[in-house]
Amino acid sequence: MPICISPELPAYQALLNEHIFVMDSDRAAHQDIRPLRILVLNIMPKKLETELQLLRLLSNTPLQVDVSLLRMESHISKNTSQSHLDAFYTTLNEIRGKFYDGMIITGAPVEQMPFEKVDYWNEICELMAWSKTHVFSTMHICWGAQAGLYYHFGVPKYQLPKKMFGIFPHRTEVKKSLLLRGFDDVFDVPHSRHTEVRRGDIEKVKELVILTSSELSGVHIVANRNGRQYFITGHSEYDRNTLAAEYFRDREKGLDIEMPFNYFPHNDPMEMPRFSWRCHANLMFSNWLNYCVYQRTPFDLGELPLRNWNWEMDV
Repeated sequence: MPICISPELPAYQALLNEHIFVMDSDRAAHQDIRPLRILVLNIMPKKLETELQLLRLLSNTPLQVDVSLLRMESHISKNTSQSHLDAFYTTLNEIRGKFYDGMIITGAPVEQMPFEKVDYWNEICELMAWSKTHVFSTMHICWGAQAGLYYHFGVPKYQLPKKMFGIFPHRTEVKKSLLLRGFDDVFDVPHSRHTEVRRGDIEKVKELVILTSSELSGVHIVANRNGRQYFITGHSEYDRNTLAAEYFRDREKGLDIEMPFNYFPHNDPMEMPRFSWRCHANLMFSNWLNYCVYQRTPFDLGELPLRNWNWEMDV
């Protein structure tokens, strides 16, 4: 089944060109099913690129998914036109009374700043508080994961001695996790960050469990035991060339940037990067939509505030 997005969104035609099934709202209205309602808070600088990456992954299930894009009202984007934001994005104030099956909070290039110094910190805290009664399951990515762990559980982040940059092998720690169904024992994930969260801090919080980790890049996926929050420190949504673009951009700026780990064949930046994480990225997002959202969210989303937030399930 398709994802439902505006045909005017630039990603619409790009997805069609990739033979991904998308439909507009008029056609979706004639489907005799209730689509999953997914909200995406996109705070990445290259919003059009992130839109396409996430929509590509959200489309890879038999479920119909109605995607809404959200922006921070208190932040002025430097890399995305205001006309694009006005046409395709909404704000928290505009959706405050609505309910969603799932939400994704992306990363953001603010990780080296204290959380409280980020210009939209108060607004994103308000959103995360709102999500507990208006969203069934929330997936937090990279800085979004660090922000969520800090806001909800007081887990701090720490500056790394150098950027965690490349493709790192990971292992599963919880074999029966809903999010990890079908995962191999070892799988690759891209990372691009200057800060980290630490195992010792997470293990002090009884509501949290570490699902996956890497000996090289540390904690990867953390779950709330109630199954309604996932915190992911990597970027499984990245395309083949995303890290290459970051590397060449920083090198052209004269920044002290190392070659991405385990990325270019033979460590030759002129060779095409290996795309070794796509299968597990698709599997993780489809597992989230199916097992963590569709199979458990109420048919009537208005019942969400009545759900017990403190119940525990098989994560």
